[in-house]
Amino acid sequence: MDRLRKALDFCLRHQTILGYSAVSLLTAASEHIFSSVVFKCPCNSGNMLYGSFFLLVPAFILLLLGYMVNARTWRLLTGSCSPEKRLQCSSCGTCIRFCQVLVPVTARALVAPVTWIAVALLGANFYECAASGNSLINHLICKDKGPDCQNMLYKIPCDEKLSAQVSSEWLSLHAQSQLIGWFLIASIMTVALISTCVSRCCSPVSYLQLKFWKIYSRKEQELFEIKAKEHATNLAEINTNCFFEATDPAPFHTPSNEDWRKISFLYTFNSQEQYYSMIHKYVNTNRGNSDKFKEEGQDLTVLAFVDEAQAGD
Repeated sequence: MDRLRKALDFCLRHQTILGYSAVSLLTAASEHIFSSVVFKCPCNSGNMLYGSFFLLVPAFILLLLGYMVNARTWRLLTGSCSPEKRLQCSSCGTCIRFCQVLVPVTARALVAPVTWIAVALLGANFYECAASGNSLINHLICKDKGPDCQNMLYKIPCDEKLSAQVSSEWLSLHAQSQLIGWFLIASIMTVALISTCVSRCCSPVSYLQLKFWKIYSRKEQELFEIKAKEHATNLAEINTNCFFEATDPAPFHTPSNEDWRKISFLYTFNSQEQYYSMIHKYVNTNRGNSDKFKEEGQDLTVLAFVDEAQAGD
């Protein structure tokens, strides 16, 4: 039991890294299946289109899925353009706010598509097919080599022996693909490290307080879900009993639409009035009726976990 508890604690402490690792592994496995089972380069003038589609279209689909599964996307969008807020929806301030939130959301959504492209480039099947039909590659490799060179270039993905014969003065298409793949991986890792360092340097709170904040957000979400299920069950039971027994319901308080709207706002940090979540801010500002509730601070990417922890499905 102790080992199981330690393993569980480790997973909870490193759930973000483990989540990204799982997504990357699943993406890499999917790419391997596609390249070995589904992908069949036509080895003709359609190489460029066919190879590019397999390299880029799945990555684009994974990017869209990344947006769809990110809780912060739906926390931002849900109700933002309702009839009551239609004028605000088109304002410049709202657009800037959308962009501020979409930058970190996009960074997280890019994990799977970048993994797909990087693994595909290291495998080289997709790039080899696309590059063999590219006019620029054709001009570089087949310059002054006669018309038969282009036809041979088309057939490189289907015949490995042709690669050494056609590209004797240039790096083979396979080698080009792998070099681009490693360059992409190194670039992404460098950008990720720099952005993480900048984000942590700009953190409004210290390292240990940030750890405490993450624990609080996780526990608040767990308790919120338990209480929400309990509350919804009681309300459903009362209404169902009244329906079948033809009785009037007893008074039962449930949060109003305005209450739900207030705790659904995106979190912004204010150094003057420090709150750990919108629920925390709501209950400490007279149920959101105080002027302090309307005060906004900086929407920092390092604190994006606050919204993500509070947005369930």
